[in-house]
Amino acid sequence: MATGSAERRARGEIETLPSGSLRVRVYAGIDPASKKRQYLVQTVPAGADAADEADRVRARLLREVAERRGSRQRPPQTPGGGASDSGASDIGAADHTVTSSDTAVEATSLATSDGGKPRRRRGALTVAAIARLAGVSPPTVSKVLNGRPGVAPKTRRRVEELLLGQNYRRPEKVTRAACVEVVFYGALGQVAMELLRGVKQVVVERDFAVGFTDVVREAATGRNWERDLLSRRPAGVITVQMGVVPEQHGLLAACAIPVVVVDPTVEPLHPVPSVAAANRRGAFAAAQHLLALGHRRIAVISGPLDRLCARERLDGVRAALAAGGAPLDERLLRPGLWFSFDDGHRQAAELLRLGEPPTAVLCGNDLQAFGAYEAARQAGLRIPDDLSVVGFDDISYAGWCGPPLTTVRQPITEMGATAARLVLALTAGETISQTHVELATTLVVRGSTAAPARQ
Repeated sequence: MATGSAERRARGEIETLPSGSLRVRVYAGIDPASKKRQYLVQTVPAGADAADEADRVRARLLREVAERRGSRQRPPQTPGGGASDSGASDIGAADHTVTSSDTAVEATSLATSDGGKPRRRRGALTVAAIARLAGVSPPTVSKVLNGRPGVAPKTRRRVEELLLGQNYRRPEKVTRAACVEVVFYGALGQVAMELLRGVKQVVVERDFAVGFTDVVREAATGRNWERDLLSRRPAGVITVQMGVVPEQHGLLAACAIPVVVVDPTVEPLHPVPSVAAANRRGAFAAAQHLLALGHRRIAVISGPLDRLCARERLDGVRAALAAGGAPLDERLLRPGLWFSFDDGHRQAAELLRLGEPPTAVLCGNDLQAFGAYEAARQAGLRIPDDLSVVGFDDISYAGWCGPPLTTVRQPITEMGATAARLVLALTAGETISQTHVELATTLVVRGSTAAPARQ
């Protein structure tokens, strides 16, 4: 159809003004006298129906441009002809017609020229192009990019798939909140606070704030946490103890929001940068410590084995015990459901009821170790005389319990700071040479471990 062809040539755009109003602008061709580009422009007041009204205005302006171009193809009509009157009437419907010599109409992906000014990147798709491919309006694509409601789930998925499939990247000039958002999947008390402290130490130097959210409930109900993030427009995102699937990373990347993962649950996926502790080495050192004390019946209460850190720690224990000539007895292995006190208490109580109970237990984290303390107390056992216990993390309570807990110290604050430096570098457009950073752990020996009284 002629109108559809004209719409593809005209390429209208809808821009949100600071007041909340929407400005509709449609390319109307070259002015014969000035040789500059002309645009039809109309402003739609802010309101609940502003986006739909802007779509209608855009369609009308596109039709007007098509009619104008069609009239140029026909011989001039008499003063009483309908074409001239119609054109005058339509022009009055728009706020005004503006001209520009080089201004591009659509929102585009930008690069930086040698002079530091934004320029169009060749081959980059625009919001309008994505909208045409999806069969929706540009404001609908904008809603998806900004995590706003008002888009049917099926339409939202179609737009997201196109954003990923077409490798869309939002212009760098889009205004972002001066905030780095930290996303947890089950915040673990002091661990979360220490990590946030490390993030804040870095970002405040750049006048950024730190946001915080826990997405356990969203994940349980199938809600997309990344869409909620888009509506807040953070400068960058740090996820903690959770994976970032390619679809999530792609959507955030399309919206120019860099992501860094701390303690990823799966093997880091390129190109998502990640930060972790040396879990395997830390667990290896803890197991070696127990072997050196003379323990041979060493039990393990691991974290949930769908988590990368739990698997790495178990691998470290296995390697150390095998190297020490006392391979792990699988009957003494208890995979945890979560890194929790209840997990440690339940699993340790079961281990201590065995006909041949362990003389030492290595726990997936300090909370599990505290649970093992309680299980030993209820069984009438003394730590470390009857049972040695080792944790992992070295939260502050590890030094306050009785006896103080032998544990593997993770540099949690530094992990947060490292992640913050990476995400700020990405926000600034810098290239990161090292996509995975592993920080050293330290074995801290305290009073919860000693030579076994029995074998």
